[in-house]
Amino acid sequence: MTLPLARPGGPPNRSTGRGPSIWDAGVAVPGRSRIVLAWERSPQGGYRDSVIVREYYQQDALDPVLDAEFVLSLVQRHVPHASQLTSVDESGGEARTYLVDETIVLKVQRPHQLRSWTSLAKEVAFLRQIEEDDPALPVPRVLGYGREESVEYTCMTRMAGDAAVRSTIPDAVRSETLGALGRVIRRVHAISQAPLRASGLFPEEYTPADLRMSVAEDVHDLAESIAKSGQAWPLSLRPEQLAHVLAERVPETEMPIALHTNPGPTHTFVDPKSGRFVGLIDFGDAYIGHPVFDLWQWGDPSDRQAVLAGYLESGPLDAEFWSMWDAAQVVSDLVAISRRRPYLDRSARHLKELVAGW
Repeated sequence: MTLPLARPGGPPNRSTGRGPSIWDAGVAVPGRSRIVLAWERSPQGGYRDSVIVREYYQQDALDPVLDAEFVLSLVQRHVPHASQLTSVDESGGEARTYLVDETIVLKVQRPHQLRSWTSLAKEVAFLRQIEEDDPALPVPRVLGYGREESVEYTCMTRMAGDAAVRSTIPDAVRSETLGALGRVIRRVHAISQAPLRASGLFPEEYTPADLRMSVAEDVHDLAESIAKSGQAWPLSLRPEQLAHVLAERVPETEMPIALHTNPGPTHTFVDPKSGRFVGLIDFGDAYIGHPVFDLWQWGDPSDRQAVLAGYLESGPLDAEFWSMWDAAQVVSDLVAISRRRPYLDRSARHLKELVAGW
């Protein structure tokens, strides 16, 4: 079967080798800037353990935009009354989305953006488990999933509102909005984990020893980035001292939870008029890891605290969580400084207060 094309899509992604770092996308994640998706021999012998970050493959594949008739034929398998293709989202992500009748989304994996980390099947598994365990959670509902020749697709409900990154959240409701997000993240973390792990679809974060090494490497890389930006190192602790302290704060025990991965402004939906929280979308990058890594995608320290406050409403967390939380906050603040975020000064003050006495 030859797929009906409306027009050519964008150029293939030419990312090669190590691929983009996590903070190339504006988000730094301790222990995940060097996720091992493949092993490579080191010139010194043995194997490197930090060589590929979300490497794309099928980089030369065509990236077609499907025509309306074909899109509707897929949607109507699951929603027979669907009648009109409303728009096509060309945001440039791993999936292209087609809006049908303003309320239905057809998500299609973009071939040239395919990577080991992203999976429509994984998102479907996650959303269906959420629907089984906690159907009131404000996330998309899966209406259908399948393949047609080379097209893998998910048909789902459309989330109301708009992404926070495209909206204004008034100061008067900002803490309330982010607290509501934190409460939803805690409920997502509380769903049944065994079916998700048994599916084989969710990558697993590596061991505490690997995580300690990666946290130290993150500090090293960010120190270099800050120096290249012409800024002074913000702490009395030298980078190598800070790296050692943070590595020691990584807990020995693991807290394996299926994570959304990036519940930040891109995937947090709000009411565009009021700025109040509406829901959370896009679970396709999920993995099994420490819950801290779902709680700090908002870089401003006050925003992180608001998300955390909502998360804590369901109950306290143990000392090992807080130790990992401190390490994550340090790296987040360093990212804000290295990238000269608008809240750079607040991040620098927060960083100094956090490490005081370490």
